[in-house]
Amino acid sequence: MQHLLQLIHRHKAGDPVGIYSVCSAHPWVLESAMRLAKERQTPVLIEATSNQVNQFGGYTGMQPDDFRERVWRIADDVGLSRQLIWLGGDHLGPNVWQNRPAEEAMLLSERLIHDYVAAGFRKIHLDCSMSCADDPTPLTDAVVAERAARLCLVAELCWQQVGGERPVYVIGTEVPVPGGAKEKLSGVQVTSSHAAATTLNIHQQAWKSVGLAEVWERVIALVVQPGVEFDHHQVEKYQPEKARQLSRYIETQPYLIYEAHSTDYQTPQAYRELIRDHFAILKVGPALTFALREGLFALDKLDREWNGELTAVHLMDVLERIMLEQPEYWSAYYQGTPHQQYIARQYSLSDRIRYYWADPRVEQVVETLIENLNRNPVPLSMLSQYLPEQAEAVKQGRLSTEPKAWVMDKIRSVLLRYANACERQLVEATH
Repeated sequence: MQHLLQLIHRHKAGDPVGIYSVCSAHPWVLESAMRLAKERQTPVLIEATSNQVNQFGGYTGMQPDDFRERVWRIADDVGLSRQLIWLGGDHLGPNVWQNRPAEEAMLLSERLIHDYVAAGFRKIHLDCSMSCADDPTPLTDAVVAERAARLCLVAELCWQQVGGERPVYVIGTEVPVPGGAKEKLSGVQVTSSHAAATTLNIHQQAWKSVGLAEVWERVIALVVQPGVEFDHHQVEKYQPEKARQLSRYIETQPYLIYEAHSTDYQTPQAYRELIRDHFAILKVGPALTFALREGLFALDKLDREWNGELTAVHLMDVLERIMLEQPEYWSAYYQGTPHQQYIARQYSLSDRIRYYWADPRVEQVVETLIENLNRNPVPLSMLSQYLPEQAEAVKQGRLSTEPKAWVMDKIRSVLLRYANACERQLVEATH
């Protein structure tokens, strides 16, 4: 993570540098991110979350070394140097095991941290903010910091055994709900500068108490809430004036920046403002799979109209049936009438549908969908109806006529909003 540290040092020296973090395990999203990195010769930060990837497989069925190997395979296929890929672990802690007693959850978390570091992940977000089965709610800052320091110690011991670059760490207790808010937004409370200072001070003391004082300089970022969030159908936009005090506080810390979660669906201007205001690591996930879904749903419409209802694969219908059969990934999130739940399942910004792309039945349908449209190419006039930007790019010769490329281009358009806020700095940081 030497290049990441250099980037942060440049930011602290007054250059408005930043980097976006791709938080997705979908191979098309990863491929799109790596193709963009290759095109611009910039590093790409890719992170797996504890519920996606863990020692039991997570919802993707992948352990940390499996995820790493997926990334390496795609990088090799794309032709991107592995040295330009930075691997991180997000929300590493008891999150997946909150329903168990704290000590049991922490032992599982220790194994989680060990496996991530052993697999080569070097940006580690230590998240112990959640209460376990026998914990009070909420936890005190002291308990959160003590548990985070305990996991940091495990990471350091593992790194000493396996070698390689030294890990860097992200801490913070004010973490937005992964994947967006469950309830309708009614304003987002920006983290106070006092809360940020308290979190840092208590964590630094916890590091010292377990003999990690020298490691503290590799704590690179604090997760805070700058006032960005999204729910199922609306987005809370970044308002710089509300985060001004928080922004100024981190300027007093010589080695630290902020990490902002749930930055999906913000405007390009907001990304530039966030980086300027020291929220220099921008996490994005659901917006990428939202673009993937939009693209695949457009292909589904084209398949049905162009190839006919009897030949078409009916991707949307297959997904809806499987989501109803297996509601565990959306039922706690999508409330309201049956119709409102249907709309949320299909179109929500929180994009709980992303949990179902790895289902073998869905993968097969997507494969057949692409085959259908390759075998019987749709005319440009119909492509323009459902994917107008991609149709224009095809017409100009900037985009392939291959249907998968149209979906990848939609994902790329989201990535570009982030890359354009960071690109100059990232190019320079690698040279």
